[in-house]
Amino acid sequence: MQKIDVHTHILPRDLPNLKQRFGYGGFITLEHHKPCCARMIRDDGKFFREIESNCWDPLTRLTESDKHGVSVQVLSTVPVMFNYWTKAEHGMYLSQFLNDHIAEVVRSNPHRFVGLGTLPMQSPQHAIKELERCMRDLNFAGIQIGSHVNDWNLNDDNLFPIFQAAEELGAAIFVHPWDMMGEAKMQRYWLPWLVGMPAEVSLAICSMIFGGIFERLPKLRVCFAHGGGAFTGTIGRIEHGFEMRPDLCAIDNKANPRSYLGKFYVDSLVHDTQMLKYLLEIYGENNIALGTDYPFPLGEEEPGRLIESLPEISEKTRKRLLSGTALQWLGKTEKDFALDTELVTKNVQH
Repeated sequence: MQKIDVHTHILPRDLPNLKQRFGYGGFITLEHHKPCCARMIRDDGKFFREIESNCWDPLTRLTESDKHGVSVQVLSTVPVMFNYWTKAEHGMYLSQFLNDHIAEVVRSNPHRFVGLGTLPMQSPQHAIKELERCMRDLNFAGIQIGSHVNDWNLNDDNLFPIFQAAEELGAAIFVHPWDMMGEAKMQRYWLPWLVGMPAEVSLAICSMIFGGIFERLPKLRVCFAHGGGAFTGTIGRIEHGFEMRPDLCAIDNKANPRSYLGKFYVDSLVHDTQMLKYLLEIYGENNIALGTDYPFPLGEEEPGRLIESLPEISEKTRKRLLSGTALQWLGKTEKDFALDTELVTKNVQH
């Protein structure tokens, strides 16, 4: 059964020295300290993360995808690379550099890879220009954005023209948490990733619902990472708050938040069978897509295993979760991808 993984991250093998180029710091560099391994380091010398060759090498990705039966990976940058804090023209340069790399990987094997671009969201004018290039010139399926943009939540009026352009261009949007709220108070126990990330996803969903983004742009195709984060488990509280305090919650959109369930997508990355069953109850099979956060440790090590662990779901539902929802969200069909993954991998190797 075909598997399409909507949540995978990729980097170029080498990154430019942006501190030297732009004259200020805060950027990520890569230190290849041993074969097939590199350290992601901020240019002030602070270690961020260790990565392996599957983060940059397409053939390694294909080999590991074949091992787990993944037919297609949807590629997006590592969220720390958003760099929304930079000057607009510098954010544009970095976005174009990362997008050109993803486009190159997709061109090397368009039946196995789909591209999502990154945008300099801090400058809507630059962002829309790069969005148009991603969709028209690079042939991407859409974009990945952060759960907020500096001090702007996703309901901010500054960002609406970007969403409007995405709807007009038919661009899928993948929303990923980054720059986690409360991070300064959660330095121990990896809590920014365990607590902050789910909260960031809920922030993004609530901002788009309460801000009326889905109401104003009904054709917008948005998928939220990590199973909708904390939003999924707190929809009852969110709805109750809306009903009890409309003076605070319903100031920009009068529709009940629960009415938007089924109008956006989430990935399946919840790590728990009971939670996946709850996702099916809340969102329905037509709005859940396989996502693994490959190749990082908080991801699903065996793509699709959680979905396949539910014996009570039908083959039709399983197929929908593993590939059907992804195709709909991406605006693709099965004909866009090769089913003979072994043959495709051999073509890459040669």
